[in-house]
Amino acid sequence: MNTSNKKHSSAAVSLCNGAALRKATRRLSQLYDTVLAPCGLKLSQHSTLAHIDRAGTPNMSDLARDMVLDRSALSHNLKPLERDGFIELLPDETDKRGRLVALTPAGRNKLAESKVLWNEAQRRFENAYGTAKAMKLRALLADVYSDEMEQLFLDE
Repeated sequence: MNTSNKKHSSAAVSLCNGAALRKATRRLSQLYDTVLAPCGLKLSQHSTLAHIDRAGTPNMSDLARDMVLDRSALSHNLKPLERDGFIELLPDETDKRGRLVALTPAGRNKLAESKVLWNEAQRRFENAYGTAKAMKLRALLADVYSDEMEQLFLDE
């Protein structure tokens, strides 16, 4: 990434970790959303489908925990995917109050279509930012969103 022409004033560099992460997330989401646009999904929707695919048929609580979302935010995010026929909510036989989330055949097809574009977005990001830096960034962010970090933060 060529930063020689970019000057960061002290006002431009945020002292707030949360604000800096939110800005970075918005920027990266914008870039990925642009690449994913031809398939009609946003990065958040692709990510949701990928999480469901990796988990099999997760219950809502497990999926929310894996995605670091509360259940109401997850429910809100699932509605358009359900409306478009990419997922279905099934009764959970082990917990009558719970629901399971499953990809439909259309959802599997959409995920496969979006993975091609997502791979292109990943390639572009790593070309622009640097592969080694991108790997390090993902590792650092994994520490930030870990359950251990949550516990350490709450124990303060």
